[in-house]
Amino acid sequence: MTSILPGSTLGILGGGQLGRMVTLAARTLGYHVVVLDPDAHCAAGAVADRVIAARFDDVDAAVELARACDVVTVEIEKIGIASLEAAARIVPVRPGAHVLDMVQDRARQKDWLRSSGFPVGPYWTVHTAAELAAAAEHAGPDAFVKATTGGYDGRGQVRLAGPAHADDAWRALGARPCVLERALPLEREISVLVARRPGGQTVVYPPAWNHHHEGVLDWSVIPAPVDADVAARAAAIGTGIAESLDVVGLLVTEMFVLGDGTITVNELAPRPHNSFHHTELTVITSQFEQAVRAVCDLPLGSPDVVRPAAIANLFGDLWTGGVTPRWDAALALPGVRVHLYGKSPRPGRKMGHLGAVGDTPDAAVALAIEARRRLRDATRAANTSPLPDA
Repeated sequence: MTSILPGSTLGILGGGQLGRMVTLAARTLGYHVVVLDPDAHCAAGAVADRVIAARFDDVDAAVELARACDVVTVEIEKIGIASLEAAARIVPVRPGAHVLDMVQDRARQKDWLRSSGFPVGPYWTVHTAAELAAAAEHAGPDAFVKATTGGYDGRGQVRLAGPAHADDAWRALGARPCVLERALPLEREISVLVARRPGGQTVVYPPAWNHHHEGVLDWSVIPAPVDADVAARAAAIGTGIAESLDVVGLLVTEMFVLGDGTITVNELAPRPHNSFHHTELTVITSQFEQAVRAVCDLPLGSPDVVRPAAIANLFGDLWTGGVTPRWDAALALPGVRVHLYGKSPRPGRKMGHLGAVGDTPDAAVALAIEARRRLRDATRAANTSPLPDA
């Protein structure tokens, strides 16, 4: 393979915070960057050389992007397959359209994982409310219903407490095809990041331990405090999936570790991932630099963890009422960093994260959470107007 060397131009389909962070890494390495995103003022736009404002299914815009670049990658799965295929006729597109086509549909993804021999929990694909009710009889009294397409950060899914609630769940998800997943006895949720070059060279990062709140990642830490056997099996699963899919770039595999040590695959993300943002703090090669190396066919960097690190996500609610968050309260804690994504705040929107390092994974998590608590408390105190004198 021929490496695409610094000085070349990288194209990114998607200009959100992930695109922004890949752009920053690419610019550090000496690349130019062009981004395609529906929002002309997207987060990556402030640091990219150029933004092409267009829908992700706009084939002509994808062709325009490809003609301006030497290689194209993605920061979001929701890219039109025709757009990916059109761009690939001009320059390499990594990962390829076949990867995005598979992961865009939850049922297709799970069917592929199961048929390829990778572990998944019990699930049923349903197309009507009646099929959902029938499947719920087998799933048991606690299950999750997830739309097969769309949805992220807890959207597009509801919890189902038995067949009697099937009609309500079906309507809540827009009366569209869904996957019903049996709730599993989780010990913890982890994710594994694999980077892979066009020629097949692969590196795998230690698993991250993830904690979700209402379906949205709240905090994550690396390395996950799991025993060596679990870490090795998780790495083997993630690597096997990346190789079987012929992924070029990054692949994050979200997994469940059950109480008996069994590992099952939850879902796949062929791009940088929120659960590895702490690699900027503590891994020799961050996920963002690694993404650039992989798609440009450069030697992959070391995934070694120097010191445990955690992130705690920040959401738009922190800015409620137009207040200015008191970043100084978080930064006063040694070992804490603030990373903001340059987006306009709105409730529930990921706006940034706090990063923290510690001597142990637990210590790093505790510091990140404490920094967020102090940030919230100081912001609330500073923006509470005193009552007027009587």
